[in-house]
Amino acid sequence: MPLNLRLAVLIVTLILAFAIYKVLSKRMIPIKYSFLWWLAVVVLLVLVVIPDVLIWFANQLGFQTISNLVVGVFIVILFFITVSLTVIVSAQKRKITLLIQEVSILKEKIK
Repeated sequence: MPLNLRLAVLIVTLILAFAIYKVLSKRMIPIKYSFLWWLAVVVLLVLVVIPDVLIWFANQLGFQTISNLVVGVFIVILFFITVSLTVIVSAQKRKITLLIQEVSILKEKIK
């Protein structure tokens, strides 16, 4: 893997790790929601530290260049994060609906 690509991925990884840390330190998200982001940071760090793994995957998956595989890895990571966030939002929506129903029942009992 070219040095400039490794440096670019490393910089993006460090920025992502710093952003996750800041969001967690300000208690903007719970720790359990940050695990997938930390997993993404670890995967990217492994790809930077052991570039032979990336070269092997690129050859096995038929990518022409390693940079195409890096973009593909970013897309897959973002896809998994999006799916997990969709699951979280769906669960929250069910809880909000149930809460609205319970409050409506309580309001009727009060009247």
